[in-house]
Amino acid sequence: MASMHPRDRYKLLSASVVPRPIAFVTSVGEDGSVNAAPFSFFNVFSPDPPIVVLGVQKRFDGGVKDTARNIAATGVFVVNLVDEDLVKAVNIAAIDFPPGHSEITAAGLTLVDGVDIAVPRVAEAPFSLECRRVASLVLGPRGELIVGEVVRFHAREGLVDPARMYVDERAYRPVGRMGATTYARQRDCFAMRIDSVEDWFAGQAETANGSGEAAGAQTGTDGTAT
Repeated sequence: MASMHPRDRYKLLSASVVPRPIAFVTSVGEDGSVNAAPFSFFNVFSPDPPIVVLGVQKRFDGGVKDTARNIAATGVFVVNLVDEDLVKAVNIAAIDFPPGHSEITAAGLTLVDGVDIAVPRVAEAPFSLECRRVASLVLGPRGELIVGEVVRFHAREGLVDPARMYVDERAYRPVGRMGATTYARQRDCFAMRIDSVEDWFAGQAETANGSGEAAGAQTGTDGTAT
C-alpha cells in the first residue's frame, strides 16, 4: 500500500469497504457562514459515550476543507444522515462552489437552529446528530480524523419507536456510498439471530445424529446397501 499513489489507494478502499453511511456535515465558520458537505469516511464508534468519527481529507490542491477549518475554530458540528429523499440534494451540495455561494441554498434545503450547539441542522434529514469535538488526529500530510461526542439526537417524526427506541428501517430508507459515483439503497435486508453457545452445540449434535441415521438407513447390517 505504501508504494501506491494515494488516488489508487482511495479507489481500492472506497470501493471495497461498502456500503458506507453518509455524513452530511453542517458547520459554521468564524464569520458566521454555514457550510454543508458530505463525507462517507464516517461512522458511529461508541454508544457510551456516544461517539462518531469523521475522516476529512484535504482538498486536491492541498488546502484545508471548510468543514475541518470550521470545526477546528468552533469545536462543534452537526452530522445529518442521508436517505433516498435527501441524497440528490446532498450531491448538489458536494459541488465545489466558489466562496460566498451557499451549498444549502443551491440544494434547496432548510436549516433549523441547533439546540445545544450554535450550528444548524438540515430540516430534511431523517436524523441529525449535534456533536462536540473531543479530539482530532492528524494522519499523514492529507488526512484528519475528527472525533465528536453526540450531545443531541434529532429524528424525523415516525422513524423511532419511543418506547423501545427501535428505528423503522423501512421508513428510514438510508442510502450508502459505494465506489466512485455509485450509491446503494438499503432495501434488501434480512435478519439473523446469534445462537447461544448451548444452542450451537445442540445443533451440531443434531446434525451429527441426523447424518448417522441417514448412513444407517442406507447400509444393511451385513454391510450391503438396502
